[in-house]
This record gives sequence, C-alpha cells and structure tokens, in this order.
Amino acid sequence: MTALRPCLLAAAVSLCFAAHAEDVGTVTVTGARFDADPSLAPIGAIIINADEIRRSGANDVNAAIRTIGGVYGRQSLDGSPDFGLDLRGFGTNSSQNLVIVMDGVRLSENELSNAILSTIPIDTVERIEITRGGASVLYGDGATGGVISIVTKRPGANSRRGSVFVEGGQFRAGEVRVSGAQAWDNFAADATLDTQRTDNYRDNNDFKQTHFSGGAQWFANQFDRIGFRYEGARQDMRFAGSLTEAEFNANPRQTKTPNDHGSLDSDRLTVFGQYRVAGHDLAADLSYRKKTVEAAYFSDAGAYRTSAESKTWQFSPRVRKLGAINGLVNELVAGIDFIKWERTGLADFAGFASSNADANQKSKALYVRDELRFDAAHEGRISAGVRREIFDKDFSDPLNYATAGYNVVQGLNAWELQASYMPAASLTVFGKLGQSYRVANSDENAVTPQNNQPLAPQQSHDAELGLSYAAVMQKVTARVFRHNLANEIFYDPTLNFGFGANTNLDPTRRQGFELDAEQKIDAAWAVSAHYQHVQAKFREGANNGREMVLVPKNTLTVRLGWTGEGQTADIGAQWVDQQRYGSDFSNSCPGQIPSYTTLDARYARRFGQWEWAVAGQNLTDKEYYSQAFSCKGGIYPSNGRQLKLSARYDF
Repeated sequence: MTALRPCLLAAAVSLCFAAHAEDVGTVTVTGARFDADPSLAPIGAIIINADEIRRSGANDVNAAIRTIGGVYGRQSLDGSPDFGLDLRGFGTNSSQNLVIVMDGVRLSENELSNAILSTIPIDTVERIEITRGGASVLYGDGATGGVISIVTKRPGANSRRGSVFVEGGQFRAGEVRVSGAQAWDNFAADATLDTQRTDNYRDNNDFKQTHFSGGAQWFANQFDRIGFRYEGARQDMRFAGSLTEAEFNANPRQTKTPNDHGSLDSDRLTVFGQYRVAGHDLAADLSYRKKTVEAAYFSDAGAYRTSAESKTWQFSPRVRKLGAINGLVNELVAGIDFIKWERTGLADFAGFASSNADANQKSKALYVRDELRFDAAHEGRISAGVRREIFDKDFSDPLNYATAGYNVVQGLNAWELQASYMPAASLTVFGKLGQSYRVANSDENAVTPQNNQPLAPQQSHDAELGLSYAAVMQKVTARVFRHNLANEIFYDPTLNFGFGANTNLDPTRRQGFELDAEQKIDAAWAVSAHYQHVQAKFREGANNGREMVLVPKNTLTVRLGWTGEGQTADIGAQWVDQQRYGSDFSNSCPGQIPSYTTLDARYARRFGQWEWAVAGQNLTDKEYYSQAFSCKGGIYPSNGRQLKLSARYDF
C-alpha cells in the first residue's frame, strides 16, 4: 500500500529509497506546489494512490482520507459524507487548522464549515497527499495542523476510460455514477455525473446530492498544458439535531428537531496553466466559486431561517527553477496568492429580521522557498522558506445581536527550516522547525467576547523530529512533534452568560507521537497501521495544565488487505480514545466522551469488465458519538451498521 510509503522526510524533504524503487514505482508528488520527483515529497507525506482507493471501496475523497490515510474524522452535523477531518488534535476547529487543495486550488472555506469533498468525482483522483504539521509557508492561513492535497488524473495521449457505478444499501442508500474521459494527441476532456441519496442512520437526517464535474485541457508534453474545470453540486439535507446522554442511551436514532432542514448549491470554475521556458517552470491557477446555503430551524418560540451567498476568487501564479549550485541540486520556488471572498446573508426569527450581514475578506501573500540536496551518498537535504500575508477584513450587520461591524487589517509571517539525512542504509533522520498561523473568519468574528472587536490572529511555533526505516517489504516512520500556540481561536460555550462566543484562548500546546507502518506479508497480503498520541493542553492561564476539549489522546487505524486472481478483500479497524466534552475547559465534567472501536470491510470480484462488491461500515453496530458540545449533552450520534452492494462496469 503506497499510502504508507510516504517519502517521510523533513523539509519538504522526504526520501524514497533505492531499495524501494522497484517495489513502489514512480509517484509524482506536489510538495512545492509543482509536480516533482518522489524524492521531493513533503515532510510526513502519506500518498494514497488510485488503486488503493479502488480496493478500499471508498466512494468519496473524505472516506479515503479517513480509512486509508488513518486521519481521524468526526461525523458531519448535516448528514453529508463530509466528515470533519482532524490532523494533530484541533478539536471542533480542526477544519480551520488544516488546508485542503485540489490541483493547487484551495478548497478550505473562509467560513465555519468543512471543505466539501463529496463533490469530487472519486474516479478522477490520481492520488491524495496527506502532510501533517505546519505548512503555512506554501499554503498560508490555517495550515498549522497540515495540508491535504488532492491531485486529479493527468490525461495520456490517445487514451480513453469510462465507467458506470451503481450502489445500494441500508437506510435507503443509493448512488449512480457515470464517468468518462477521452484524450487525443494534444487534447483531452472528461466528465462525471453522480447522484446519491440516503436516509442516514438517524431520523430526519436525509441527504441528497447531485453533482457534475467536467473539464478539458490542451497539452504539449509533461510540462506544458492549459485547461479548465467546472464543478457543480446541489445538496438537500435534513438536520437530526443533538441529544442528551439520556436520550442517546434510550434511542440514538431519534431526533428532537423533526422539521429542521437545509440546502446547498455550489459552483466552481477553474482555469489553469503550466509552461516551461528557459529552464523555469511557470504555473498559475485562477478559480471562482459561488455557494448558496439556506437553512430553517423550528422551535416552540418560532422558526429561525437563514440564507447566505458567498463568492471566492483565487489567483495563484508561481515559478520554479530547478538547477545546480556548485554541483549540488537546488530547487527554488516563489509565488503569489491572491484571494478575495465576500458573503451576504439574511436571517429572521419568528418573522422578524435578525441579521443582514455583509462580509468581505481580501488577502495577498508572497512566499519563497529554497531546497538544496547535498551528499548524494547519504541523500542529504536542507530547505528554508518564508511567507508574508496581509488580510483586509470588513463586516457589517446592523441587526446582529453581537458584532455590528468592523474593519481590520492583519499581517502575518510564516517561516520554516527543514532537513533530512541518511546516516545508514535505509535509515533516515529528519526534522522541521517553523511558524504557522491562522486568522479568524467572519463567522468567528461575528460573535466575540467584546462586540465589534475582531479576534487576534492565532500563531503557532512548530517543531518535529523523526526517524524512518524502509526496506522492500516494510516501511516504518516515527516522529515526535510540538505546536506551541498563542491566541488559539476557539468557540467557548461558557462565555457570554452561557450563550457562547468565539475567543482567543490562553496559550495552548499540541505535542505527541505518530507512527506509520506497513508490512508486506507476501505477494497477496499486506497490513498497515497509523497511530497518533496527542497531548492537547493549556500551558498558561486559569486552565493551565488542563486538557483541551474534543481531542482524543490516542487514535489507531489498522488495515489488512488481500489481492487474489480477479478479487480483492480489505478489512479495517479504528480505535478512538475517550475525549473531553466540548464545554469542559475546566475538566470538571463527571465523565468523558467514551472511547470506541469500529470495523469496516469490503470484498470485490471481477468478471471481465464487471466488478461486483459487498461492503460494510461499523460492522459491530457500535453505538457511539464523536461530537458532543456540552457536558453529557449536545450529542450527535454517529452512524450504525450499514451494508452495501455495488456493481461497476469499466469500458
């Protein structure tokens, strides 16, 4: 499994070993926001390829990241497949502490919402790169926890592929997906249409989605290309709401909000290009995204309805020079990121207007990163990078019960130093130091402890040290890490007389240990594991020494895979340790969210161009939850056992 063959090196410095070359094959990575050789893979990168995704049966990118990459995920609150992904224990704000990009375009939202990955056609994904740890030099705001880069398939000249996929299962789940791609000498086009629905495990938790993705590109060689891609999605969902511990124990499938519902419409258009001239690689992405969200919530006091429309423009030109300095290989990358985001929103309660918001944010950034490879016999590497980003924010909402308006300009710096060295055959030592940051988004700044006063930027000093051993049949990587955060941005439900507010916490720390391992038993069998231990605590203030909320101390994912003649089988288990309830900053709640273990499995068999498969999630039908926002309350139950049967035809 290539996913755990990360070339885990420091400083965008990772290393694939010569002894591994025949076994692993050639994988292109994007550690410096350019296509690169595997020896330039980013630090800590776990690379999940298309074959692994197919064998696991993951129907969307989010599921592949969790099941194959071992990333901890929390059940979504809206019934969608877009779980909240958490790198290195950032709790409810995990989505705002990692950056997700697809083909260089940032998908992470400038809002309190998860990046929408369920609309990415899984058949178009070539690989997924998961890089843990601070990465703000290349990716800017919110990259303290890490970066997940999704790379779609490049067309090969005069090639064609297509498939039809149909799946059905429990909870009235169903999906139909049709995809195809055609390439000629210098031109290629692809399209995917997908529709899915499910009632989900809980009452009033229906989810329906239809999405289309299509694009075309012109290419001259492996370096020069230009093209565009459009993605559109329509979602309708119903909200099951939260339960108390007593209600969960009585019936975790029940809802107390039988009429709550919402919808989301999203459209994204991206134009991209890459060209090599005079030994320099030039690349740029221009993207526009429009999203409309509506929701309605009902209570005895009346109906609360919201609607919002947001638009995002991104432009990211960059250049790379790959050359030599005194006979040593050197890679210099520089770029500029421009992002403009705006949103208008309306809300009313019981027929009376309660919000008329207008928010804007502009950011511009310049970054430079240089990497030098030395002592070829020991594959030494060292790199350094810096970034400067300026944010200009405006907000106005004369009807808001809290913040009515503000204008603020914030400037942030990021830097990193990384190095790796192979002191002995197959053994690599690596390390990284850096500074990363994130700024509060408009949702967070709308409700703060002091009205009309935006939150201060969050900054983190990051450190990592690791050791990696690789052989033909095995790979083991261990690393220790520490993030010292100042002004961490977090929601505290105990503020504002119990109504809650977003705030800058007293200084906090994330530190721990990670282990990635893979063992090929023989030609047919392989086992892999991901383990993470995180200590998330306050390091100053009234809660000094106390644990942060909604962060499991330990998570472990283990998978066993088998490949036979025309058939595959895959089984996985994930154990998640107990964690503090979402309001328990004082660690005084008489209880914690219980630990849990889930099992999933899939068996598939091919008959010519057909593949038939049976799959199951949470096979033991474990009743558990990963979202709970008050002491023994605010609980959002996770899904129970679900079995599915699918058929796929490739042409």
